[in-house]
Amino acid sequence: MSRDKAISLYLLGTLGQIWMMCIIVFILRNFGMVIDYTTSIGMVAIGIGGISSALWGTLIAVKHKKYSIKKLLKDFFAIKQKCSSYLFVFLFMCLDFCYVVFNGKLTINAWYIPIILFFKAIIFGGIEEIGWRYAFQPILQERHSYILSTILTFVVWGIWHFSYFYIEGTLPQVQQIAFLLGLLTNCFILSALFVKTNSLWICVMTHSLINVFSQLVIGGNQYVSYVCKIIIIVMAVVLSIREENDFEIHKI
Repeated sequence: MSRDKAISLYLLGTLGQIWMMCIIVFILRNFGMVIDYTTSIGMVAIGIGGISSALWGTLIAVKHKKYSIKKLLKDFFAIKQKCSSYLFVFLFMCLDFCYVVFNGKLTINAWYIPIILFFKAIIFGGIEEIGWRYAFQPILQERHSYILSTILTFVVWGIWHFSYFYIEGTLPQVQQIAFLLGLLTNCFILSALFVKTNSLWICVMTHSLINVFSQLVIGGNQYVSYVCKIIIIVMAVVLSIREENDFEIHKI
């Protein structure tokens, strides 16, 4: 499968599947049906829409990258990674959430809540990385620069997310500007980690941790958050470009 065909198939499949569910949900809601996490049909719609990026990412990984399902599963659960990979995750997470130290707090009612949220986040979040970082962006980077590829991924990922929010019924509650800034930052974090570590698991874990902390955090200094987002993006760009340059040197 050619690069252009792989990109087109991923976009048509991922967005087409989630938009199809948006249309179905729109029709059902107009018939008075409740479609959200509180109903069985809502959970089915959310599941079908939410799995789209992972499903089509898997297809592209198999058809274009020639990966086997066994390899994909092995990469997804490859917890054994270099210590430096986990240190980069720790650094990015600290920068991303250090604003909480300033007049913010973590709301943890029981010690096991973050653990439950983490495993839930792998299913309702981390699994997306099969599509976005494991398949889609690496193909973009075969032709485009790291920065442009990350921004293009951010645009499509943002469209996908707003479609997903519509299906689950939370779109009216989304603070669009804040969400997009956070999504852009997360795009750079996750893409830089994949370039640096070449690990699907690292991206799955980091995506899940971001989702967990986002649910537990209350308050914090937003000015500090904005500064840290800029630092994160700059650091991600520098880290990724250096890694790509090192790779080119080693090829020579």
